[in-house]
Amino acid sequence: MIETSLVVRTESPIGTISPRLYGHFAEHLGRCCYDGLWVGTGDIDLPRYGGFRKDVVDALKAMPVPLLRWPGGCYADHYHWRDGIGAPHERARRLGMSCGLQVEDENSLGTHEFIALCRLLGAEPYLAGNVGSGSPQELCDWVEYCNTAVHTSLQRERAANGSSEPFGVRLWGVGNENWGCGGSYDAETYAREYRRYATMLRHVDPKAELVACGHDDAWNEQFMDTNRRHMPLMDHFSIHRYWISGGKELDFDDDHYYGLLAEADATEDFVRRTADLIYAVLGSATHRVGIALDEWGVWHPEARSWGPDGAELHREPTTYEQAGTLRDALAAGVAFEGFHRQCGILSMANLAQIVNVLHAPVMTEGAAMWVTPTYYAFQLHVPHIGAQALPVEVLHGASVPGSANAVSGTASVQAGETAVTLINRHLDQPALVALQVAGSRQVIEAKILTAASPRDCNSAQEPDRVTLAALSVGEDGQGNWRVELPPHAMATIRFGSG
Repeated sequence: MIETSLVVRTESPIGTISPRLYGHFAEHLGRCCYDGLWVGTGDIDLPRYGGFRKDVVDALKAMPVPLLRWPGGCYADHYHWRDGIGAPHERARRLGMSCGLQVEDENSLGTHEFIALCRLLGAEPYLAGNVGSGSPQELCDWVEYCNTAVHTSLQRERAANGSSEPFGVRLWGVGNENWGCGGSYDAETYAREYRRYATMLRHVDPKAELVACGHDDAWNEQFMDTNRRHMPLMDHFSIHRYWISGGKELDFDDDHYYGLLAEADATEDFVRRTADLIYAVLGSATHRVGIALDEWGVWHPEARSWGPDGAELHREPTTYEQAGTLRDALAAGVAFEGFHRQCGILSMANLAQIVNVLHAPVMTEGAAMWVTPTYYAFQLHVPHIGAQALPVEVLHGASVPGSANAVSGTASVQAGETAVTLINRHLDQPALVALQVAGSRQVIEAKILTAASPRDCNSAQEPDRVTLAALSVGEDGQGNWRVELPPHAMATIRFGSG
C-alpha cells in the first residue's frame, strides 16, 4: 500500500473556478446531435422534450451542463445558419460534412432548437460561426438575429419564428480549426480575416465575447504577432487538445494507462504556454484574453477516421464512437486539476463531445441510454463549480510513470464548505492518504468512483457496472483525515467547518 500525505493550502486561494470550465460540445458529427440529442417530433416511441430525448436531457441536467458549444467543430465552417430556421419541413437539406463524414443534414436541429436545449439544460449557449465558407455579413446577421431587440428585419424574422425576445448569446466563435478543416489558412491570413470579422461583429453587438481560433505554438505566435495592435478585438483564444497515445480503448497495457494520464497532465502546460504568448503581446494592457480550451478529451484509435499510416478508413455514422472506460474518467479528473490551477487564465473548457461521440459522458443505442464513468467524473467535481480554487500540496508519497505523484488532488472552498477531490493514479496499488484541511470539522459527504479494472465501462447491457459509491473517511488522531483509496480511483470529500 502506498502511504502519502497531502495538505490543502486554505490560506492561498488561486481564483474562482468558473462554471464555464465544465462546458460541453455538441457537433453535427456521427450520432451526437441527430439520434443522440435530437430525435425529432415525428411518430417515435421515445419520451421527448420537444424533439430532444427526455432521458438524455434529464441525465445531462443532473451532470450538469453549464455551457454548450454548437454546431461545431469542423461542421461550423460548412454550416449556414439560415438553413436551420423557419418551418422544419421547409428547411434546406444539405450535405452534412464534418471530419470527412458526408451525410444528409435535414437541418431540423437549428438555432431555435439549440437555444431551447440550452434552456432545458440550464446551459449558456456558445455558437461557432462560419469563416471557411461564410462571410462577415453572414455571421453578423446571425448575431443580429439572435441578439437584437431593435425592430430590424432580422428581429421580426426571429419573432415570426417563435422568439420575440432576444436569445442573448454572448459567446461567438469566429471559425473553428481554420488552420485545417476550417479553410487551411496560414496563421497570418487567418489573423487578418479574424480582424475583419471581429471589427464588424463589434458593431452588431458590443457585448459579444469573440473567440479566435488557435492551433500549435508556432501558429499562435504568428497570430499574436500579426494582431498585436488589435488585441482588444479578441476576448478568448481557442486551443484544442486531444489525447491520442493511450493505446486502444479497452486493449491497453500499463504504459498506455500511464501515458494517457500523462497526456492529460500535459494539457495544463499547453494552456500555460499559450497564455504566456498572449501576455507577452498584451504587456501591461488592461484588456485580458482568456484561453478557451473548447475541445478536449480522449480520442481512441477505434473512433478515428484515419489509420496508423494516415490512410483514410471506412466511415459510418458510428465511426467516432468509443467505449468510455474508468481510465478515461481518471484522465478527465487529471485535466480538471490543471483547469483549477489555471482558472485565472483558462476562461472555458468544453469536453468533446456531449453524447455518443468521442469522450462522451452519455451514450445511446436505440431506446437504451446509459452514462459513462466520465459522467461521474463531472458529478464528483460539481462542488468545485463557482468556488475558490485552493492549492493541494503533496508532502510525501510515491510517484508513478510519467513523473506524476501517485496520489494527486484539487480543492476549493465556498460558503464555509471545502471540497477535496483525490485521484489514486496507481494502476494496482491502494493508497492510504493523510489529508490536512484547516478548519474542517466534519465530513458532509464522500463519494468514490472506481472499478475492478480501469478497462471497465458501462453499456446498454450493464449500465451500472461503473458508478459512484459512498466512501468512508476517518481521522488518524494527529489532526489529519484518513482516506483509503483503492487503485485507479477518484473520490470527492466535502468538509464542513461547523
